[in-house]
Formats: sequence, structure tokens, C-alpha cells
Amino acid sequence: MATPLVTFVQEGSAIDYTPVADVEAGAVVVQNDLLGVTKRSIVANEQGALHVAGVFEFPKATGGGSAIDVGLEVYWDDAEQVAKTDDEAGANKKLGKTIAAAVDADEFVRVRLSQ
Repeated sequence: MATPLVTFVQEGSAIDYTPVADVEAGAVVVQNDLLGVTKRSIVANEQGALHVAGVFEFPKATGGGSAIDVGLEVYWDDAEQVAKTDDEAGANKKLGKTIAAAVDADEFVRVRLSQ
């Protein structure tokens, strides 16, 4: 009997994640080009879950010109801790696509994660 080349590990909407420092619930974690969200707080050096699929509300800038339309690709600006439509020459990591429009006054934009 041949050894399988590929072994199923998990569904993949959430992956194992062990932080080196405490991480609060709702934190956006960027690991190179992999981005995910913690649904629960994770203590340093303890395994938790990092969600890499699903729909989440991300903070966005407010004020004139900050609206984000539905169906647009958005990126996470880790320095500013907001979602935006500009990848800033690759500095911002891809989140996914918006599933609802957010007007200038909205503090959050709803995004379906996809990488």
C-alpha cells in the first residue's frame, strides 16, 4: 500500500496560532502575507486559533473621502490599524473583499476574508 502524498489536517477557516506575547480578542495578526483575526484572547506561548476565513468588521478611517463601496478589494494597514482600498505599494496586506458599502461616517467596513 502506497503512502499518501497529502494528509488532511483541518478545515482551514481557523488555524493553530501560538503568539509570543499576549493577543487580545479581535486582534489582526499579520504573518508575512498571511493575515488572520483572533476571536478570543490568546495568552503568550499558548496555542489558540487564528481565523483566516469568514466575515469580520474591520475599523476604517472616517471623514470626507473615506467611503468604501461594496465588492472592493481591501487591505490592512498595520501601522494605522485600519482597512483601506490602497495596498500602498505592498506595505498593506490583503484582507479580502467588502460585502457591504461603508459611508464616510462609518467607523467599520464589513469584509469577507480571502487571501
